[in-house]
This record gives sequence, C-alpha cells and structure tokens, in this order.
Amino acid sequence: MDNDSIKILDPIILLSMINMKLRDQYSSLDLLCSDLELNKDDIVIRLEEVGYSYVEKENQFK
Repeated sequence: MDNDSIKILDPIILLSMINMKLRDQYSSLDLLCSDLELNKDDIVIRLEEVGYSYVEKENQFK
C-alpha cells in the first residue's frame, strides 16, 4: 500500500486493510502512517467519504 493506492483502492478494502494493521501491528494511526510513510489525511478523508471515522480510543475506523 502506498499513497497513490489509497486514492484508488475500493474504500471498503482500504478500511479492512487499515483496521487489520491497526489491530495487529500498530497502537495508533499516527504510528501506522509514520512507519508505512502514508499520508494520514488522505486515509482519513477517503474513509470519511464512506461514513467511517477514526476512533482513537478504540484504535480503529468505525
């Protein structure tokens, strides 16, 4: 996954991939984005377009 694929992936596939990584590998969205060199704003905006927002307390998009 890279910054370009965030913009073209089906948003539900993106949601699944991001939530899986948050659950299994990263304690926060900031750490995930830093480690994978992804633009956090692009992820947040893309998933908000389909009704999901990041819940920091639960470390997942809902």
